[in-house]
Order: sequence, then C-alpha cells, then structure tokens
Amino acid sequence: GKGQYVVKRAADVADALRTLPNKPLIAEQWVPFDREVSAIGVRSRDGTEVFYPLTANQHRNGILRRSSAPAGPAALQSLANGYLSTLLRHLDYVGVLALELFVVGEQLLANEYAPRVHNSGHWTIEGAETSQFENHLRAVCGMPLGPTTPRGHAGMLNLIGAMPNSQEALRDAGVFVHDYGKTPRSGRKLGHLTLVDDDAASLDQRLQKLEIMLGS
Repeated sequence: GKGQYVVKRAADVADALRTLPNKPLIAEQWVPFDREVSAIGVRSRDGTEVFYPLTANQHRNGILRRSSAPAGPAALQSLANGYLSTLLRHLDYVGVLALELFVVGEQLLANEYAPRVHNSGHWTIEGAETSQFENHLRAVCGMPLGPTTPRGHAGMLNLIGAMPNSQEALRDAGVFVHDYGKTPRSGRKLGHLTLVDDDAASLDQRLQKLEIMLGS
C-alpha cells in the first residue's frame, strides 16, 4: 500500500528514511507467503459471533484488485475463525472486524486488522445471505445477527482510477456494478464489480474475461 518501502539491504535504510514521511516508522519482516486471505467476523452486543467464509485477495501495485470467496479449506477457516474470535473478545468489540492473513503452508500469519467493514468483504452484498454492512448495523443496534452463508461463489473486482463506460452492458451480463460517486483519480477506488456463480471454476473464468474486457 502507501507509505511503505521495501528494504532489501542495509544501504536501503537511508533511502527509506528520506522517502517516507518524517514520523515514527514500523519495521516489518518480509514474509514469503503463498497467498493473502481476509477473515471477516461480526460480534454483537451480547457476545454472539458469526463469521464469513475466508476471502482470497489479489493485489496490484499495492492496491487490492480482486477478491473471491469462499477460499477454504475448512482447516484454515477454522483456524482463522479462532484467531478472529480471540481478537473480538479481547477487544470487547461490537461490529464487523476484518483480519488480513498470510497463508504460509498450513499456517496463518496476521498481517493487519481493520475494525470496520472491509473492501475485501464487499462481495457479501450479493454473495452472502446477510452483507457485512447489514450485519455491522445489526450488531451496533443490538439486533440479532443475520446468517453469513454464501450464495454460491462470489468474486469482486475493484474499479481503480476509472469507471467502465458500458455499465448497462455489464449489468446485462449478470455483473453487479457499484459506483461510489467519487471523482476519478489515479490509484483511487471508484467502485467495484461483483459476480456470483454456482461453480468456482466458472466464476474464475468469468472474472478473467471481465478483467480482460476492462483492460486491467
């Protein structure tokens, strides 16, 4: 993302200090991970917890480009839910919380967490029985949490820098278009597209075709 510098040797430290903002910095270990996933959970006022399926993320130039769910397997899902539950209870948190994790073999290493609805969970609007947005409001308002069951397989593409010209054609092709109404700017997330399919392989093919069509 932004405000980062990859240090590969001792000589890079001086360049990093000149390039980055003049404020306290954090040094993080470089992790050779297999992939990144997001674990998204919700905790209500009475302590009830529900969890969404793991979401697989793909980044480009440090910006989230594509997410798809469910991203199992069951063992990783169980491990992620356990980490999320520990975090939610420790913070006495109410609402949606997202935990980004690196998959390293059969391990999950925490990268960062976001105490809010998260971009990697936007697929839940069409792809889950209850979206992360609705469940966040339900949690904060003291209402019962809704089911997080996925409606098949869902994929999301962020629209970065520009919106597609043929939004109606996309909708006709079964693509859900979300326009945030933001002023276009290089590197800015202006909206996202969501696809839902009964089959994971079919979803992946449709997402690839969509990326080609968008020229991204």
